[in-house]
Amino acid sequence: MPPADAPRHPSPLPGSLTTLDRTLVMGVVNVTPDSFSDGGEWFEPTAAVAHGVLLMAQGADILDVGGESTRPGADRVPEDEELRRVLPVVRELVSRGAVVSVDTTRASVAEATVAAGAQIINDVSGGLADPDMYDVVARTGAVYVAMHWRGHADVMDDLADYDDVVTDVRRELLERLAALEAAGVRREQVVLDPGLGFAKPGEANWPLLGRLGELLDVGLPVLVGASRKRFLGRLLAGPDGQPVPPLARDGATAAVSALAAASGAWCVRVHDVPGTVDAVRVAQRWVSAARTD
Repeated sequence: MPPADAPRHPSPLPGSLTTLDRTLVMGVVNVTPDSFSDGGEWFEPTAAVAHGVLLMAQGADILDVGGESTRPGADRVPEDEELRRVLPVVRELVSRGAVVSVDTTRASVAEATVAAGAQIINDVSGGLADPDMYDVVARTGAVYVAMHWRGHADVMDDLADYDDVVTDVRRELLERLAALEAAGVRREQVVLDPGLGFAKPGEANWPLLGRLGELLDVGLPVLVGASRKRFLGRLLAGPDGQPVPPLARDGATAAVSALAAASGAWCVRVHDVPGTVDAVRVAQRWVSAARTD
């Protein structure tokens, strides 16, 4: 694991993770047949668990288990099917000592998986998809990642109208924070996520990264999820203008993770854990050296 030599980031997580002075790495465990980068690869529970165990061995601090793809254009999954996909994986990974996050927009799935041992609810809708979500967060006391969101995957590309993307995203996340607190959620439970790639065309993502400090200034932990996303594929496009495929975006993802860590991000969510663990370790040593040498 990377050394604890970086600036402290506020962390609401229970247990030993609250004492680590470094950016955390969240490894993705997609229990889906249609995720944009690895759909179907870990769809069966046994394969998903094995993948999660491997990510832990590679240095992942948190495993993010999701049973519904949020790629652009994806169809919704029925609630009972989402539960069938994620519950056995969450239970097994928790039994193996993992800190588990559940990637869901449904309050019922969040509540069931927290009861099964998940400690984090990673809601890409920030609570807008299910009016019961905030009550579940308040009652369970789970850590809650509120991502910036304007609509489900099948419509989000039509909702990318911003005056200033950083200002607008920050304002809309603060609205979510106010609603959470009004529902009885403690501020220290909340993590913010700018929602890279969600209702944001390619170029709109770069200001959110370059001006990450404007979101960090809110004073809450910030999660950055750039892994293998379309805007990276477009950046790396060859002479023919075609974006590189998702698996060819891991180097760029690691670069984003390093810069996010150096900026003070609390956590980065990635598919390729080893490259990101190394990148974050370098970034944090760089920051530490600048402060002490």
